[in-house]
Amino acid sequence: MPFKARTVPGKLIILRILNKRMDQTVDEKKYYLYQEKGFEGEVQFDLLTEKVQSECYILNDLLLNVNNTTFRLDTTIIFQKKISFFEVKNYEGDYCFRNGRFETLAEKEIKNPLDQLRRSKSLLRQLLQKHGYNLPIEGYVVFINPRFTLYQAPVNEPIIYPTQLDALMENLNAQPSKLTTQHKKIAEKLVSLHQTKSQYSQVPTFKYSQLKKGLTCKVCSSFSMFIQGKKIACGDCGFEEFVEPAVMRNVEELKLLFPTLKITTNVVYEWCRGAVSKKTLSRILARNFNKVGVRQWTFYDNE
Repeated sequence: MPFKARTVPGKLIILRILNKRMDQTVDEKKYYLYQEKGFEGEVQFDLLTEKVQSECYILNDLLLNVNNTTFRLDTTIIFQKKISFFEVKNYEGDYCFRNGRFETLAEKEIKNPLDQLRRSKSLLRQLLQKHGYNLPIEGYVVFINPRFTLYQAPVNEPIIYPTQLDALMENLNAQPSKLTTQHKKIAEKLVSLHQTKSQYSQVPTFKYSQLKKGLTCKVCSSFSMFIQGKKIACGDCGFEEFVEPAVMRNVEELKLLFPTLKITTNVVYEWCRGAVSKKTLSRILARNFNKVGVRQWTFYDNE
C-alpha cells in the first residue's frame, strides 16, 4: 500500500464535469483527453509499483514547491540508499528522437520529457537539502503505453520503454533496503509539503448559463435519468442509485465549479433541472448541510 495514494486531481474532476455539461472547442476537448490519458497512465504504473516487494515508501502524485518554483512528481519511491522518481508518459503512436528532441514522424516537436525530468531532479534535490536530507536521487521517464514506439531511441538516457517494464520491476524488487525512522521522516515531510492546489491549473473559462443542467449518471455521465420511487435510473446504461446520493453527487459538482455560490433549494432544483421536487431537495440538503437562515433566505453550508 502506498504511503501516499493517488487521487483524481481536482483539475481533472472539473474537466470531467465540463466535458459532459459544456460545448467545448476542439482544443479544449483535446486538452481534457490529454489529461485523462495522462492520469490513466499513472494509474497503470501504480498497479505495477504496488507489487514492489522491497522495503520502501511509495508516494504517488506529489506537487511540491521550492524557491517559489512548483514541480510535480508522478511516482516517488524512497529506498534505504536512494530516492527514485518516475515521470510517467502515456504517449501512444510513433515518435522519433532527433538531435536531442522528441518529435512526431511529421517532424513536429513535442515537449521533451527528459527536460522535465532534469528540472524535477534538480528541484527535488534542492528541496531535500533545504530540509537537511541528502539521499542520492535518480529519475526515469517511463513510457507506459505498449503502443508507443520511439525511433532512433537514445541508449544512454534514463528512459524506461514499455518492453522494459518487467525488468524495471525486477530491479526495484532486487533493491537491498532497510528503512529507518529517518526514511519515514523524509516521506512524511514530502507529504506535508504537497500542494493541494496547482498554481498553474488550466481549465476552460465557463459561466453558469453555459452549462447543461440535469442529474447525470454516476457510471456513464448520461443525462437520461428517471426516478423510480426512492431510486433514480439511467436510461442509457441501466445503472441505479438512491435519489439522495445522486442529488448530493451533483450538488458537489455545483460546489466545485462555483465555490462561492450559495446552495439553496431553488439553485439545486434548477441545477437538477426539476428532476427532484423542491420538498425532497430541501430534506436532502437539510440532512447533509447546516441550514442557515429562514424562509426565502435559507441556504445550506458545510460550516
